[in-house]
Amino acid sequence: MNYIVDDNGFYGKFGGAYVPEMLYPNVEELRQNYLKIIYKPEFQKELQALLKDYVGRPTPLYFAKRLSERYNTKIYLKREDLNHTGAHKINNTMGQILLAKRLGKKRIIAETGAGQHGVATATVCALMGLECIVYMGEVDIERQAPNVARMKMLGASVVPATSGSKTLKDATNEAIRDWINNPEDTYYIIGSVVGPHPYPDMVARFQAVISEEMMAQLQEQTGRDYPDYVVACVGGGSNAAGAFYHYLDRPEVKLVAVEAAGLGIESGESAATSVLGKEGIIHGSRTLLMQTEDGQVVEPYSISAGLDYPGVGPLHAHLHQSGRAVFESITDDEALKAVLELTRLEGIIPALESAHALAALDRIGAKPEDVVVVNLSGRGDKDLATYLKRFHFDEE
Repeated sequence: MNYIVDDNGFYGKFGGAYVPEMLYPNVEELRQNYLKIIYKPEFQKELQALLKDYVGRPTPLYFAKRLSERYNTKIYLKREDLNHTGAHKINNTMGQILLAKRLGKKRIIAETGAGQHGVATATVCALMGLECIVYMGEVDIERQAPNVARMKMLGASVVPATSGSKTLKDATNEAIRDWINNPEDTYYIIGSVVGPHPYPDMVARFQAVISEEMMAQLQEQTGRDYPDYVVACVGGGSNAAGAFYHYLDRPEVKLVAVEAAGLGIESGESAATSVLGKEGIIHGSRTLLMQTEDGQVVEPYSISAGLDYPGVGPLHAHLHQSGRAVFESITDDEALKAVLELTRLEGIIPALESAHALAALDRIGAKPEDVVVVNLSGRGDKDLATYLKRFHFDEE
């Protein structure tokens, strides 16, 4: 089984580039040039220097002693929350902004749910002196106010998406509409392993720095370069794609992808695409998608703004259908419990997205001698308003 994208942009039956005619030249320009550009020595030299000196890589691989005792296995946290801007998202935006500059683009657009990709895009645009427009659902603007403030401070225009569920799906729709209207000078930095080919592959390659570092760090700390389990949350799935990337063809490593079950898989308020999704096309890609019998997108729900996406990246759809990855679904309440558990046991406040991955630790069946790596994809600052509301600290 092959887990790398083929020449036509497919992972098995998932992927491709289903785009309006007006966008075809943009997507084709990208497809023809992205690999040539990103593997040029001068591109890699600039990217690696920025990842080291600006982003703060490599991020630590931390042995979580008290969490390990709690679950009776060996748990390591890949600390993507320690990146500049507080999440894995900047690995990808840094790569894509360098690519956009080499393609001569002057105007950058992006979509965001939890706001971390928006902040990361606004950050690299400020760094490179490029115009930045971020589309964000009206609901997410409200629940991720700190990140909206950060984007505006960095000079980005934040445009609310007011249609549909007013969340990530709708922000993506608005960004694609903008791109159709401004094809010449605009570059769209997609924030996850979704969208038309080559985006899912390109984003996965930029995020693969996570598993690349993991291999060296595990070798140093455990004497071998692979864990028994890699666990990561999945909305679109970029942090999971990065954490899984160098282990895709190593069957001794169990890959665990964790989705948001919201109020429960069958509640009608969920984002568990692997369970509820059927094959369909969304945002330029064939994948698994939550939809009605007549193909209308079902509105997803999660307490986590970064996980309430009705689809999943085509790589993850392929990993699910082929059985290469195990998919788990975690409810809002389970994720919140995991937030408090990590915070009180290890002194680390995780993002709500990452907490879904942590909440799956008691489901995977790890043995005491097993090595488990959880990709801690982001920090919890952006979710403090939600935590304050749900945990009632002001009443203590």
